[in-house]
Amino acid sequence: MYYRIFDCWRFVAAVLIMAYHFVFWAPYGVETATQMLYRLLPLLDMFFMISGFFITTRYRDRIGDFADYLRFMRARAARLLPLHYAITLFFAAVALYAWAVGAPNYPWRHHLEALPAHLLLIHALGATDSLALNYPSWSISAEIFAYALFPLIVLLLRFGGLKALLVATALWIGVLELASARGWFASGSWTTADSMGAYRALADFMIGAAVAIVVDRRMLDVRSHLPGLLATSLVLVAMLSGFHYPVVMPLMVVALVLTALAETARPDSTAFLQPLMPVTRVAFSIYLIHPVMEFIFLEVLWFHVFAGKGPISFYLYWVLPMIASIVAAMASHQYFEPFCAKGLLPARAKRVEAERLVSA
Repeated sequence: MYYRIFDCWRFVAAVLIMAYHFVFWAPYGVETATQMLYRLLPLLDMFFMISGFFITTRYRDRIGDFADYLRFMRARAARLLPLHYAITLFFAAVALYAWAVGAPNYPWRHHLEALPAHLLLIHALGATDSLALNYPSWSISAEIFAYALFPLIVLLLRFGGLKALLVATALWIGVLELASARGWFASGSWTTADSMGAYRALADFMIGAAVAIVVDRRMLDVRSHLPGLLATSLVLVAMLSGFHYPVVMPLMVVALVLTALAETARPDSTAFLQPLMPVTRVAFSIYLIHPVMEFIFLEVLWFHVFAGKGPISFYLYWVLPMIASIVAAMASHQYFEPFCAKGLLPARAKRVEAERLVSA
């Protein structure tokens, strides 16, 4: 089962997050634009929920022993790590160059100090006090953390079913709320954590796993896409209106459930979206690649070459790094990521298997 609507959601979320990061370079009106886009940041939680949904749907019956677990982790590493390491090393090289030339305004020391945590994939566990170097990749660290604990979700489902998973999720969220109240998260709340975002991601991942079970059991008979569209619209309205997570997150869960139920019941109903899939399925690559384009097009070219050209010029120019990010992501998804995945998977893995993996 291929969920085309979820791919579209992830693509739109990746583009909006990219736009949020790029708009910080605007010469005027940046406060208004960033405030509006900041309200959409719960879309990051949607990423993790969809990840939990997909992983549970595809792997919960395929992990029966430690060897299965190792195969699972190897496959997920082949999916996530090549692009993460490539971009991390790019920014490490930039930091080394900034150090070599004595760049006074580039935080090369902070970036290089964060490099070991990025290489070990622990930078979303609180190993760094703030985002640095390859800053969006905290979500990769968080994903790996969730994957590492996925067997616990499998055990909960096998021995306690959906009820046990829901109880465990509620208990984990309660722990996170308590930690937030005690000031353990630098952002003030687990719901906005990034340098400690692994714990936030695990909660989202568990919610996505629960959604997968609800959809698999078809606990509601939803066949029309209209309820899902209405719920999605409510999510967007709630975010843009400034409602906080206690309102946005339940609506997001409802939207996920209703949308997945409708597409599962009638897979052909979303066939019209198929021509968009070569672009929409590269959301992960866009999310990781866009900081490179931000550095090249905005930090180097815009700031040092075109600065002072005015807001109209900026928002025209703003489109260029977005297009470059999407094109580079499509190229990476087509060539670089399958090549690396094939090298990291067992020798018997064929290219088509690697290509299937990077589409997951």
